[in-house]
Amino acid sequence: MVTASNGKPPPRNSIPDHEVAVIGAGPGGIAAGVKLKQAGIADFVILERADEVGGSWHENHYPGLEVDIPSIAYQYSFARNPNWSRLFAPGAEVERYHIEVARRFGLYPHVRFGVNVLSEEWDERNHRWNLHIEGGKIITARFVVSAVGAFITPKQNPGIPGLAEYRGKLQRPSAWDHVYDLTGKRVAIIGTGASSVQITPSIAGEVGSLSVFQRTPVWCVPKPNPRIPEAVRLVLRTPGLQAATHGAVLVVIDVLLRAMSNAPMAVVEPTMRTVDAAAIAGYRGLLRMMVRDPQTRAALTPDYGPIAKRPTANTGYLLSFNRENVELVTTAIERFTENGIRTTDGTEREFDMIVLATGYHVFSDPETYTPGMVVGSDGMDLGEFYAEHGLQAYESVSLPSLPNRWTLVGPYSWSGSGWHAFVEMTADHAVRAISEARRRGATFVAIRQDAHDAYHRDIYRHGAAMRFYLNELNAHVPTYYRNSQGDSTYIRPSGFFRARRGHRRFPFSDYRFDVLRELPEILAQQELRYQS
Repeated sequence: MVTASNGKPPPRNSIPDHEVAVIGAGPGGIAAGVKLKQAGIADFVILERADEVGGSWHENHYPGLEVDIPSIAYQYSFARNPNWSRLFAPGAEVERYHIEVARRFGLYPHVRFGVNVLSEEWDERNHRWNLHIEGGKIITARFVVSAVGAFITPKQNPGIPGLAEYRGKLQRPSAWDHVYDLTGKRVAIIGTGASSVQITPSIAGEVGSLSVFQRTPVWCVPKPNPRIPEAVRLVLRTPGLQAATHGAVLVVIDVLLRAMSNAPMAVVEPTMRTVDAAAIAGYRGLLRMMVRDPQTRAALTPDYGPIAKRPTANTGYLLSFNRENVELVTTAIERFTENGIRTTDGTEREFDMIVLATGYHVFSDPETYTPGMVVGSDGMDLGEFYAEHGLQAYESVSLPSLPNRWTLVGPYSWSGSGWHAFVEMTADHAVRAISEARRRGATFVAIRQDAHDAYHRDIYRHGAAMRFYLNELNAHVPTYYRNSQGDSTYIRPSGFFRARRGHRRFPFSDYRFDVLRELPEILAQQELRYQS
């Protein structure tokens, strides 16, 4: 049972600190804040553990950081930016964009920086959430919107023995030390994911030597990144042009996703095998053009399909392996040593600096949700529930036993668009449900069990093709698109436009609304406070 600071149960009918608490001030939190303001909901707080908005774009500032989809697809529909400097904007520019949006829409008075939410606990007695903050404080809210994003926390431990023994410089993409002088240094990068693909070519010409430790080769295609001329920027100011261009791309992606999720498996399986084989053969041809050494080319060739792992794009990554000071190491790492890294063949290499590009704990992994992190009605523990029943949520945002709470990046949420497009529509869902609760004077909103179960059965059925692709055709490759339970909860197989309709037009009858009926006087006082 939740207790007050005096050790007794909290008083019945207590008014929460805020009507709405948004956890996180990254792209999702900003979207939620803007949508709340547009809906006329003024009593909300955005709780952010960092010291600025932007989420991963504030935390990450490593060399070479830039978006991996065209900039016009990486922005909010309510804040189109015609002034991107490049086709794929650099990280610092993307960070500034989020800061400018937060300022333009007046979100900073609502943001509390340096607030790390350790756990969330539903208070049935008072129809509110108690958010336990690092340092011992509790913040209460009637409604909670979890906007912690897709990449929750960086992996601090790469799972390799001896890390504490290493005496050189450790660098992490999420906490890069730009003061450290790389000139002439012996450097290792562990990992070949998106951050490594950007860091490698950015520092290869500066360091003395660079060893890239690869467990699994990555798909990496060239990415020309020209500056956007001023004349093009003027054209991009044409009302509706950016939206139409982005929409046309989404239509193509949507058609492919829906075709895959609706086609008979008798058609899907041979088609996927053929497409993967053709793609791998084509990539071998690309490597022959870009990488001189045959052994390195062979080691860089994936033996899995192009969408089994997150594909990357960077022109300089493959070309870096033509440099005399860059080597690709495919022998497994045995351990860190005081001076560097020892591989399983007994070779020990000395390094002045090691970059741990080993990824994040992501939203699609059940292990990300630790017991006690989120506890709902009747003691339902989200971590235990996901471990036992698998990741699931109605329209990816809500669960029956987590009333008054929505997650902007939840199970089966990514629908092939840029992040901003889908956190906007999940924010629309949360704000629409909250607005309806306010209209009804309700203090309790929960998705009905039957509506949730029907949705989950449908989305799971549509995910059969992706499960085949990840669990059978490409079962040998490690990927966060397939979680430890063998499910592909990262991707929403039903397509972007169906997802957007579901979030913006879900039937209110799918939810259960209730009120602490003995609270008319206090609820009236609360409503006056909200309106003020």
